[in-house]
Amino acid sequence: MKIRTLLVDDEPLGRERIRTLLASEPDIEIVGEAEDGESAVERITALKPDLVFLDIQMPGMDGFGVVRQLKGHVPLIVFVTAYDQHAIRAFDEHALDYLLKPARPARLKDAVQRARERLASRTPMVLPPQLLELLNQRPPEQPKVTRFPVRTNERTTFVKVTAVDWIEAAGNYVILHVGKETHILRDTLAALEGQLPPNFLRVSRSAVINLDRVRELQSMTAGEHVVLLQDGRQIPMTRGIREVEERLRFS
Repeated sequence: MKIRTLLVDDEPLGRERIRTLLASEPDIEIVGEAEDGESAVERITALKPDLVFLDIQMPGMDGFGVVRQLKGHVPLIVFVTAYDQHAIRAFDEHALDYLLKPARPARLKDAVQRARERLASRTPMVLPPQLLELLNQRPPEQPKVTRFPVRTNERTTFVKVTAVDWIEAAGNYVILHVGKETHILRDTLAALEGQLPPNFLRVSRSAVINLDRVRELQSMTAGEHVVLLQDGRQIPMTRGIREVEERLRFS
C-alpha cells in the first residue's frame, strides 16, 4: 500500500531535501507540496494525504496554525523544526514525531518507519493542547531587513539589501560591499545574519554572500574553496561546497 504524502515548507530547498531523501522509500508516494500554511490546509483538505511533513516556522500561518484549521481528515504529521532541545523534549514526551533541520537520512528513515507502524495500527493523530501552548510561547520570528541605514556626517542614506554583494565581519562592525563602495555599520555579523533574507548565506566566520551575485565556486589547493562573485571578487569559503551548491540551485 502506498503512503500518500504531502510536503509543506516555505523554502524550496527544504522540500527538495525531504523529497530527495524519500525517493529511497518505495511505499512513499508524494501527492503534492505546499509552500505556505494557507495552501497546506487547502491541499490536505483536497488530497487527504496519509502523511504530512509539516514545517513549523513559516511566515503567515505557521505549522500549528495549519493543524488548527484542519476539519475532518487529520493526517499523520511529522513536524519539521529548528526548535531548541527544550521544545524537542515536549515532542518526545507526547510521542509526536519530528525532524530537526536539516533533515538527516537516518532520522528520516526512522520517522517513515514509525509512520508505517502508526498507519498500520490506525493510531489517530492527537495533538495535546498543552504542547501547542508550550510551543506557541516561542519568540516571534525576527523580521527581515530590506534596507540598511548608512550615516555619513549629518546625513543618513539607505542601502537596499538587494544591492549588497557581500558582508564582511570586522569585530563589532560589519562592512557592506556594494559594488565599488563600502559602508560600515555598528553591528556584529552574527546578529545581522538572522535579519537577512534567504538569498544571503554565511560561507565563513567572516563573510555572508548575496547568492544572486555568485558567478561560480572554485576549488583551490588543499581542499579549499572560494566563491567567485560577478565582479571578480574571491571570497574564501569554509562552508561545505555541496551545501552552497544546493542553496544556489534554489536561490
